[in-house]
Amino acid sequence: MEPIQTAAKLRQTLAGASTPRACTCALGACAGWESLAEYRWEARQMTQVATLRDPAIDEPTLEERHPNGTRYGSPDAPIAVQFFPYNRCDVWHCAQCDRHLLRYTEFGGYNVDHRVRALATDNIID
Repeated sequence: MEPIQTAAKLRQTLAGASTPRACTCALGACAGWESLAEYRWEARQMTQVATLRDPAIDEPTLEERHPNGTRYGSPDAPIAVQFFPYNRCDVWHCAQCDRHLLRYTEFGGYNVDHRVRALATDNIID
């Protein structure tokens, strides 16, 4: 799977996708980044469609991009492909609700935290 490195390529990958329906599964809304225990990840209905991770970069930047003063967990925070945490994400499609989701794993000390955010195409920026 070739990594997506630009906002235009991410939009192109999602072009023509079905209109998402309201989620009724264990994931919930996930409008901003949410910690998601592995048992809530509905693996049977998920398909990985893309990655934003560049395999040539061992340690991607931790710098975030918030040109309008948003914060990491804000539902309206921009999805900036080459910035944290998006540069560590995979893009998934849920067959039940037709949403696209971003997912990455936060590693901190002894803690492993899987995080998920619904991919809102209006928020994608470079």
